[in-house]
Amino acid sequence: MSDLPKFVRINEEGPREGFQFEQRLIPTERKIALIDSLSKTGLKQIQVASFVPPKNVPGWADADEVVKGFNRCPGISYTGIWLNEKGLRRALASGKVDVKGSLSLTASEPFLQLNQNRTFKQNLEAQHAMVTLFKDHNVPIERASIMAAFGCNFAGDVPISLVLELIQQILDIGAQHEFAVNVLSLGDTMAWATPASIRRVVGAVRTKYPDLEIALHLHDTRGMGIANVYAGLEMGVSIFDASVAGLGGCPFAGHRGAAGNVCTEDLVFMCEEMGIDTGINLERLIESALLAEEIVGHPLPGHVMHGGSLRRIRDKILTAM
Repeated sequence: MSDLPKFVRINEEGPREGFQFEQRLIPTERKIALIDSLSKTGLKQIQVASFVPPKNVPGWADADEVVKGFNRCPGISYTGIWLNEKGLRRALASGKVDVKGSLSLTASEPFLQLNQNRTFKQNLEAQHAMVTLFKDHNVPIERASIMAAFGCNFAGDVPISLVLELIQQILDIGAQHEFAVNVLSLGDTMAWATPASIRRVVGAVRTKYPDLEIALHLHDTRGMGIANVYAGLEMGVSIFDASVAGLGGCPFAGHRGAAGNVCTEDLVFMCEEMGIDTGINLERLIESALLAEEIVGHPLPGHVMHGGSLRRIRDKILTAM
């Protein structure tokens, strides 16, 4: 077990992941309103759009309009996702999205086929092609990820040995193309992780690849999200993906109403109470979470957005004394 980190970096994915998962289309101006609200919270990275074909993700048919409309603030990295060269070109052409290269392998072949219509072999070959694409457009490659690293609704438990093998494949790609992976993200895409498996998998990766910085992408479908974050913190992980108010979910995970990433404000609250700095203003983040719930028009799974922060209560008590 490592010492707890003194600072945690949170990558906000709520706008992109949340609005692609909603059953009804969200108006462009409302998406922009949430992004602008999040920009005032102290977050340093916000994923703002998905540059994918509208037939695949109808909720992001207006990606170009959303990117044109939000107010870019200094010191914040605004990112997006894409699946091919056309999507990458759209992100580059926007002039407002910080385009960063990332490679991704998946630890479940059945899920990979559902999600991207690829086999393990085809997906590995696709990563080489992505490296070439990034190089052709002068896009730096900074991050790699392993999806379904903790288990899969279609393939079951994922052996740690397979996760380590996939990491080695990514590192081999880097060596072949002469770039270094700075951050490795382990994705609990279908919410199979528990604190015990977080410790096992992260521990195994740290043992074999001690120089890799690990990030965690955790879904909360089974209510383990914040507990898994805590286990990650105990293992020294200091980078987490999160989603304001718990927006979103994976449309290919095989869950009915699958929950999205661990809730951003719940994560910030826990870190704050543990004395871990996030650089985020929790009260403003709660305002963004309530706005997100208003925009989608139905209850979202975040807790702190309704329970409030303890700091606010402590301040009220002190003022009354």
